[in-house]
Parts: sequence; C-alpha cells; structure tokens
Amino acid sequence: MGKILRTSGKKAFLQLINHQAFTNKTGIMINRKDVAIIPPAAIFIGPPRARVTVMEYGDYECEVALHNDLIVRESLQRYPGMVNFNYRHFPQLKIHQKAHKAAEAAIAAAQEGKFAQMHDLILHNRRNLGTASLAFYARELGIGGMNFLDSLVSGKFGRYVQDDLVTGMKMGVKDAPTFFINGKKMEGKLTVRNLCAAIEASLNKRVSKIHS
Repeated sequence: MGKILRTSGKKAFLQLINHQAFTNKTGIMINRKDVAIIPPAAIFIGPPRARVTVMEYGDYECEVALHNDLIVRESLQRYPGMVNFNYRHFPQLKIHQKAHKAAEAAIAAAQEGKFAQMHDLILHNRRNLGTASLAFYARELGIGGMNFLDSLVSGKFGRYVQDDLVTGMKMGVKDAPTFFINGKKMEGKLTVRNLCAAIEASLNKRVSKIHS
C-alpha cells in the first residue's frame, strides 16, 4: 500500500473537525446507541446549531473535489460558530466507478464519529479508492477492522448513498459538485469570495427576519 497523502490543515479547521456533530432538524444531539445508522443528512462539520449550512452534493472522484473542499474550509474558518458543512453524496457512476463505495466508507466512518477525518483522507487519495484502500484508511483512523470491510463488501450503507442521489435530483442537482446555502442553490463558480458572499447574504437575511 502506498503512502497515504494527508493535509496539514490549520488549527481552526481542526477545531471544526472536533465539532463534528450528529443532529436532527431541531439541533438536538443524537445518541448513537439509539439510532442504527446516522444518515448523511444528519452529519455536520462545525457547530450543529449554526445559522448557515453549506451543503455540497459531491463526488469523491471528481477532479475539483479537493480544491472545492479547501475553499469550504477557508470559508468556514472566516465565520466561527456561524456556519457548518453538510456533505451529501452524488457519485457520477458512469465515469467514476469507485465514488459510490467511497461514499459508503465515509458514511461508515461517520458511525464512529470520524466522518471528517475519513472525508479528508478520501479527498487526498481520490485515485486510490478501491475497497482495500478504503479499508486501509479506516485502519489508519482506528475504525472498525473487519466490521468496516464487511460493511463495504456487503453494501450496508449503499442505500444511504442512493437516498442522497434521489434527494439531490429532487433538489435539481444534475451533476457534482453542486452547492446549497441554507437550501438555496449556489450559482456560478465556487471561489472563497463567492461562497463567503453567499454566506453573508444568508446571515444578513436571518438577521433581517429577526428584526422585522
């Protein structure tokens, strides 16, 4: 197995990772013992009660996936405590045959509270996303052992990837990546400037509603 590529990251984003949370729509923390599987819709990086949610429908094999993730990271760092990130899975199966299984691996890692770490590893190793490689990344993170590998082989989390595909299409997603800010589709090229402008517009909109 080749060397795993990693990102050094910044302290601010590491703090966001430490705030990885599983919440329902009310923002109440979900007890993992009471829920069989935590779906992607309930997995956030950042504070669970943030005023703004940046949601991405993404494909782990997409060439711009890592670049876009770095933009999201920088943008979240500029709004500490106000913005969180929700990654939804939209693998382009006709051109990216390994993206679906990578998505399953990310969901499996989320069950152990390590979605952010697995998400990061997958993005930095997008050319090495075979089942054996994904299982290796899981071992590096201290996840699951044979249970993790079994879940990938059996497709245990596959239907949750399919659920994201269906939900995304209902929201008008046609390809990945596609971004939403508080449920509103973001148009145009993703840059730090454009994403921050969309975040600020959503923050200001919420403030206006409070004072109206």
